[in-house]
Amino acid sequence: MNVLAIQSSGNETSLCVILKDDVLQYSISHERKDRPNWLEMLSQIGLDSFFSLNDIDIFAYANNEDSYTATRSVASYLKGISSALNKPLIAIDVTETNNISSDLVAKNALQKFMDSGMNSEIFNSKNANPTYAIETQYKKINE
Repeated sequence: MNVLAIQSSGNETSLCVILKDDVLQYSISHERKDRPNWLEMLSQIGLDSFFSLNDIDIFAYANNEDSYTATRSVASYLKGISSALNKPLIAIDVTETNNISSDLVAKNALQKFMDSGMNSEIFNSKNANPTYAIETQYKKINE
C-alpha cells in the first residue's frame, strides 16, 4: 500500500510518502501565516520521478487543533486530490504536533486502514473534515 501524509503546524510542514517498503519524508520551516508549495515538496520526494499521485492508495493528514488554518488548508488540499482520484482520506488526530511527524501520520493511517479491513467507504474524503474537541469561536456563515 502506498500512502501520502501531510502534517502541518504553524511554522513547519512535513510530508511523507510510503511507497511499498520505502519511507520518503521532506520537511520545511516557514513563517506561521505562510503555506508551503505542496507540489514543490512532493517533487522533492519523487513525484513524477518515482511515483505519481495515481499510485497513492491512501491520503492522510494530521488533524491538529493547535494550528487551525494549517490543518484546514492541508485537509482542503488532500480532499481535492483524494476526491478527484476516488481514494480514501484519513484524518489522524494528534494532540501535540511536536511529538508527531508526517511519517507517523502515514504509518497510523495505514494501520487504521488495515484495521478497517481495507474498507475505503469508511474513509470517504467528503467525511474527512478537521474536528476540534472544543467548539471553535469562529463565525459561521448562514447561521
